Amino acid sequence: MTTAATHNSSSTSTPAPSPDRDPLTPTRRDFLFVATGAMAAVGAAAAIWPFIDQMEPDASTLASGAPIDVDLSAVQPGQQILVRWRDRPIFINRRTPQALQSLQSPALLARLSDPTSSVHQQPDYADNWHRSVNPEFGVMVGICTHLGCIPTFEPLPTDMPSSEHWVGGYFCTCHGSKYDLAGRVFRGVPAPYNLPVPPYHFIGDAKIRIGENPPNSKFDFSTIRQI
Repeated sequence: MTTAATHNSSSTSTPAPSPDRDPLTPTRRDFLFVATGAMAAVGAAAAIWPFIDQMEPDASTLASGAPIDVDLSAVQPGQQILVRWRDRPIFINRRTPQALQSLQSPALLARLSDPTSSVHQQPDYADNWHRSVNPEFGVMVGICTHLGCIPTFEPLPTDMPSSEHWVGGYFCTCHGSKYDLAGRVFRGVPAPYNLPVPPYHFIGDAKIRIGENPPNSKFDFSTIRQI
């Protein structure tokens, strides 16, 4: 994919930067948004990654609900990318060792509504403390289980100074629901369930196939409690 920037040479003025923009945003939010025919970074920085074409299925693939392959080799620790499967946003975040440690913190677990994922929101092979096949990579449907908004990625404690004891995760700006970096919902928020985990498996050291179970698994995505 080639992304070209357009510029009007006749313009003599440059818009002033927004005073609301945090100059540290590129280091805190490295969120890559991918959609059919377009890709944009959320935050103050944008990046073109060499594997972008492999992450962007064509319209017919999306319409058919066919599996999609995603190359994760360029995703850095602390980053998240977003792809589409069955026209749903899929969050894929590469969790740092510190983030993985925080996911097992007793203090965090005490604040979660369903810390052990007892409600059926994931396949059996992701029914664990990190809710994934590989602890390093979280893969989940990016739709709030309250009313269907798309939560924002806030991976660091400093991202949410207004939220007491924020350890990093997802925040739904529509109605205030919060999830940790494994997609587990906090107590006392409108969302009733953890973020769903789609069927997927690794087909290489750094490539996953979303929409297809690993061998010997028959997980049916339509059986999850809520999306």
